[in-house]
Amino acid sequence: MLLISHKYNYDVNFDLTNLAVMPNITDDLPYKSVRFSETTITELMVPSYSNFGGKIHGGVLLSLMDKVAYVCAAKHAGNYCVTASIDTVDFLEPVEVGELVSLMASVNYVGNTSLVVGIRVVSENIKTNQVKHTNTSYFTMVAKDEDNKLMQVPGLLLENRVDVRRFIESRRRKEIKQNYRREADEIIMPNDLELCKQLLAGERCMILA
Repeated sequence: MLLISHKYNYDVNFDLTNLAVMPNITDDLPYKSVRFSETTITELMVPSYSNFGGKIHGGVLLSLMDKVAYVCAAKHAGNYCVTASIDTVDFLEPVEVGELVSLMASVNYVGNTSLVVGIRVVSENIKTNQVKHTNTSYFTMVAKDEDNKLMQVPGLLLENRVDVRRFIESRRRKEIKQNYRREADEIIMPNDLELCKQLLAGERCMILA
C-alpha cells in the first residue's frame, strides 16, 4: 500500500523583511518554494519486508527514501533526477511489521545542477498510535535531461526560518564533506611496519604480515 501526497497549502506566518536577499540571477528559470515540492510517502510494513529477526530490512527503508527523494527532487527540478550521494544514514529505532512508515521529504538546498533533499522517517504503531523517529538523511540529487545531460535546477525561495536554517545547514554539510574528501586523499599508508603497529594499538585487529 503506497500513498504519495504533495503539500501545497499551509500558512506562513513569518516576516522575511530582514532576511530577504536578492539573488544574483543569471538564468531564466523561475524560483520555486520549498513547499512546492514537499512530498510524503506512507507505506504499510508487510511481512515480506522483514529480516530474520522480524524487523524491517534497512534496505527496504533506503529504497523508500530513494523513491521519495526522487519525487521531491524531480518536482522541483522539472526534470529526471538521479541520486548522486547519500549522507550518513543512522537507524535510530527498529521498524516492526504492521507499522506505518512515513517518509517526509523537502528540498533543503540547491546548487547549479544538483539539490539536497532532506528526509525524515517516522513509523507509527496503528494499534497504540505510538510514533517514533527512525532516521533522518540527506540525498544529493542531480537533474538530467532526456539525453542524460546535466540540467540547471530552479533556485529556492526561502519563506520561513526553517527554510533558511536548513539551507545554511546543508551548505555547511557540503563544505564539511569537501574538506573530508581533501583530507581523505592525503591519507598515506606508512611503509614502516612498526609504525603501523603503533597506529593500530588498541584496535581489534592482528597484523599477520
